[in-house]
Amino acid sequence: MPQPILYFVRHGETDWNRERRLQGQHDIPLNPLGRTQAQRCGALLRELLANGDLAISDYDYVSSPLGRARETMEIMRDAMGLDPSAYRTDARLMEMSFGRWEGFTYADLQQREAAALAARERDKWGFVLPGGESYAQLEKRVQVWYEGVARATVASAHGGVCRALMALLKVKQPSEASMGEVGQGCVYVFNGTAMTRHG
Repeated sequence: MPQPILYFVRHGETDWNRERRLQGQHDIPLNPLGRTQAQRCGALLRELLANGDLAISDYDYVSSPLGRARETMEIMRDAMGLDPSAYRTDARLMEMSFGRWEGFTYADLQQREAAALAARERDKWGFVLPGGESYAQLEKRVQVWYEGVARATVASAHGGVCRALMALLKVKQPSEASMGEVGQGCVYVFNGTAMTRHG
C-alpha cells in the first residue's frame, strides 16, 4: 500500500541561519523574515490542501519539538484558519545533531577543525560529526518516523530531515541529497518517490 502524501516545510529563517551557523539541536527562534516565510507557507498550504480530497483540518499535523519548527507550524496553522496549537510533536523529526560543531560557522571550523571538516567533505553522508550524528544515522531515525505515517500529513521540521527524506524515498542519491540548499518559505510535497517544490 502506498505511503500517504506528505507536505513538508523547513522552519523559517533564524539569525543563526542568516549568519550561516550550524544550529543542529540548539533551540534558536525564528527571526522576522522566518515568521514571514512561515506565513507564506501557511498560504501555500491552504491553496495546495484545498485541491486535495480531504478537508484542511483532516490532515495530520506534526512538528519537530524544537522551537523554530513549532513556531513555524503555529504560524502556518493560524494562516490556514486552524487552531495554532492543535498539532503534535515528534522527537524523531529533530534536526541532525552537529555535536561540538553547533554554534560555529564553516569559516570557524576551517580554523579549528580543518582535518575533520575535510574528512566530512569526502563522505558528507556517512561522516559522524564529533559528538553528533551523520546523515546516515539521521536517515534511520527519520525512516522509523516515516514508516509510521498512516495518513496525509503536514510536517514542520529541518533541512537535514528533508535531506534524509530525499534519500530515503530515492528522490536523490545520498551524496546529492547532502548538497545544496533546502529552501525556507516553500513547501515540499513527497508523494511516493516523487518530490515537488512549491514556492
